Amino acid sequence: MLREFRTLLPYLRRYWPRYLAGLLFLLLADAGQLYLPQLVRRAVDLVASGGFSLAGLVPPVLLAIATAGLIALGRFFWRFFINGSSRRIENELRERLFAHLQALSTTFYGKSKTGDLMAHMTNDMNAIRMATGMAFVSFVDGFFLTLAILVILLAQNPRLALLSISPLPVLTVGVILFGKIVGEKFKSVQEGFSAMSDLAQESIAGIRVLKIFVQEQAFGRRFADKNRDYSDRNLSLAKTFGFFFPLVGFLAGLTSLIFLLLGGRSVMEGSLSPGMFTAFFAYLQMLIWPMLGAGFTVNLLQRAGASLGRINKILAEQPDIASPPPAQARRGPLQGDIRLHALSYAYPGMEKPVLLNLELDIPAGSIVGLLGRTGSGKSTLVNLLPRLLDPPPGAVFVDGHDVREYDLASLRSAIRVVPQDTFLFSTSIRENIAFGAEDADAGLLEKAAAISTIRRDLGNFPQGWETVVGERGITLSGGQKQRVALSRAIAAQAAIYILDDAMSSVDTETEEAILSALLPRLRGSTVILVSHRVSTLRNADRVVVLEGGRITQEGTPAQLAAIPGFYADILRLQQLEKILKGHG
Repeated sequence: MLREFRTLLPYLRRYWPRYLAGLLFLLLADAGQLYLPQLVRRAVDLVASGGFSLAGLVPPVLLAIATAGLIALGRFFWRFFINGSSRRIENELRERLFAHLQALSTTFYGKSKTGDLMAHMTNDMNAIRMATGMAFVSFVDGFFLTLAILVILLAQNPRLALLSISPLPVLTVGVILFGKIVGEKFKSVQEGFSAMSDLAQESIAGIRVLKIFVQEQAFGRRFADKNRDYSDRNLSLAKTFGFFFPLVGFLAGLTSLIFLLLGGRSVMEGSLSPGMFTAFFAYLQMLIWPMLGAGFTVNLLQRAGASLGRINKILAEQPDIASPPPAQARRGPLQGDIRLHALSYAYPGMEKPVLLNLELDIPAGSIVGLLGRTGSGKSTLVNLLPRLLDPPPGAVFVDGHDVREYDLASLRSAIRVVPQDTFLFSTSIRENIAFGAEDADAGLLEKAAAISTIRRDLGNFPQGWETVVGERGITLSGGQKQRVALSRAIAAQAAIYILDDAMSSVDTETEEAILSALLPRLRGSTVILVSHRVSTLRNADRVVVLEGGRITQEGTPAQLAAIPGFYADILRLQQLEKILKGHG
């Protein structure tokens, strides 16, 4: 377990001055606590002597008040420095995890669940914060107070001290066993929380599908099962605590009972003063917290160890797709000249290639259409250009250089993709359109919205530009989402635009209006139009037909329409469909 904590070493080194300051104030508070019983001893012995005056009690009382003030001061500042540092470590580690998650490739998310990742960002981080804060405090308290109290007690009355603390070794063994059990149970609790969170997230994200298929009750039962399982795991952990802490209390009470019997006899025999008896008893009571603190420390460290193990597993993941070393990486600006050379690609774990030996040149500034059946490899091909999928070396070139040689951020900032699976953020329409062009002025956003024709719909939205579209754009229709996504790409200047079935959810009249305004706007940039509609591709300089991962046809729309093949077949079918609709 301890090896998992190596992740925290850089943060602990950075904040060691704060921890040192917190440690000094913690020791000041502990020293004050150790001094208070001595003041009580003086006062009790003074009263027991029978010849005391109220004036004689003033010095120990004033000293006790001053000591209490120092204890309060120490407690405030150790919380400020130690707990404050633990909060900073939690914050920085969470940011590091989030940045690492953003750097990981899509293959990682294909095997990871969103609810599980959310648990890492919340519950696991809380456990780490407690380990770097309260676990440190309870350990120092446990070590310093226990050692100091034992020294004081043994110095005052060795025999009485040894007999009184005789139950403590049993507690030490119990703490060790307790820590192992808690670590396993806490890991089980975290796994249960992840499973429940993942199901909740999946249900909310897919609420439309749930309602369409009337599966609310079925998913409700599944969630109830996950929730019950999570509750059972928590109860199992609570039972462990329910056994351990009463055991600590019992052993502490046994210690007090032994002392009351032996110490009381010593007071009656005159070998122990009433003040010494009171102070001795106070110190024994103070030992209860260090004993509890030992279990508390083990518990927190076990929890943090389990959480760090889960987080370290993610941090150890390396992105499948990464930039070359900074000194070797190429950067923009790019012109947009694209060349494919003997490009073949198979998805990881699959033997059959999706693309087979493609050869294709797309000059900068040209408009090229891609046509093919579902599964022909169109989306795979366009995802290889920005390295959302990683092409083999020497297969995909931009401006004469292998895309694998470019800095990823530089390459991707030169390519704007409108995917067929439209994703919008849960924010306003304005912010969604300005997503890739934060510095864009209102005029540019208006122009982008006009080209995509979404501007004509703004009057129908409750707050116009400021309408919040909901998670993944759930409040918009499919066509509206596509047009907002298209506006987002238009607003961000780029050398290459890839429209992957970006208008599949809009009607043909709207599509024609968009293309008539869009293509002149993008003239000078390289445009790749992926579509099942021949009407979309008639504006292309050249059309490439993919079948079974191979290029089977290539030419201008007019050339392909005049020769037998897939393009001409699709053209005739869509013309017939248009005629039938007209008669209908």
